[in-house]
Parts: sequence; C-alpha cells; structure tokens
Amino acid sequence: MAKTPIIGKYLDDEERELIEALEADDAQFVSHLTPERRVELQEIAHAAMNDEREKITLRISRKDLIRIKSKAMQEGMPYQSLINSILHKAVSS
Repeated sequence: MAKTPIIGKYLDDEERELIEALEADDAQFVSHLTPERRVELQEIAHAAMNDEREKITLRISRKDLIRIKSKAMQEGMPYQSLINSILHKAVSS
C-alpha cells in the first residue's frame, strides 16, 4: 500500500496561507507587469516569431531550467520565449 505524502508538514505559516489563497475559489491574481513592459515583451515576441525559426534540442541543468521558468513566470511570458530573448540579446550585442 502506497503512503500518502504529508506535504503540509514542511510548510511555514506564510506558505500555508499562500497555498490556501491559491486554492480558494475566489482567488484573484494581480499582475505586476507594467503596460510598458507588456508592450516591450510583445514586440520582442513578435519580432522573434517573424524570423525563420529552427528547432533545436538543448540540454541545461534542472536548476537553471527551474530558475528560467520562475523568471519567465515573473515576467509574464513563456519560458521558451525568455530563453529565445536571452540568446538573442547574447548574440546581438
């Protein structure tokens, strides 16, 4: 018989409150993305989508991927777009 993990056992009060707020039916999410930043990201994404694109496979560390996904979530964009933006900036400068 499989054991059920006790996830809440390791949460502090702030983490527990956050989870309860996210799971509430009336949860409201607030974006900290400014309208100017949203326009900037949309322009970057539009420019990237208009280029011919090549599919590649890239292996990166799990920790880096988690950090990239977290940063992308904070920026309000898909993580692949963030990776593409980082690579574009690196090769364009």
